[in-house]
Amino acid sequence: MPGISTGLKKKLTISPCTVDEAGNISVDASKPAFEALINPAGYKHQRSIEYNKKKTLGQAGAEPKFSAICPEKIVLQDLVLDGTGVVVLIGMSDVKTMINCLMDVVYKYIGTNHEPNHVRLLWGSLIFFGRVESIAIDYTLFKPSGEPLRAKLQLTFVGWMSDQEMGLKANRSSPDLTHIVEVKAGDSLPLLCYRIYKDSSYYMEVARVNNITNFRDLKPGLKLRFPPLA
Repeated sequence: MPGISTGLKKKLTISPCTVDEAGNISVDASKPAFEALINPAGYKHQRSIEYNKKKTLGQAGAEPKFSAICPEKIVLQDLVLDGTGVVVLIGMSDVKTMINCLMDVVYKYIGTNHEPNHVRLLWGSLIFFGRVESIAIDYTLFKPSGEPLRAKLQLTFVGWMSDQEMGLKANRSSPDLTHIVEVKAGDSLPLLCYRIYKDSSYYMEVARVNNITNFRDLKPGLKLRFPPLA
């Protein structure tokens, strides 16, 4: 059965959160949330992938190799805080007070946690957990005394991921990581280098790191260390 629409416009709400020892995140209802009086003009949802682009000596170029999936980001654009009287202020008397309320939620250093709050952004279909990465405040209107009457903000939030999620999204076979490989029958050092680095030419460097004098005579069961690419 469809829900009943109240006709009320949904406001962007930014709520402080807690993360328990098991890595679960939830809204902290004991702390006040920030509710926008005027919704932002829009938002950007950014996703990115990190690649290893390091070159080796003598190479003209290097093929980018997948390294990791980066946390998602939300950029709130043109969040307006207005103290001119156009919008009814409930519990917030002026722009300065509104900014302080927002900073208490997203920016204030929490001594017990030794870091700012994790937060939840909730606006219509947008549900995003993360922490603020940057805040830009553009004051655009003032009283004759110089007191700001209107401010326009842009806030960037970096997404929160549990340790388990980060482990699943990270590529554990990345050449940026150290690998310990046990030699099996038929393995050769150039072959193992190709498996790890997609380049067999690193075999001399790997032999040096592992103090191997005869790389052609690898004994099954021998454990070799393959360091990250420099």
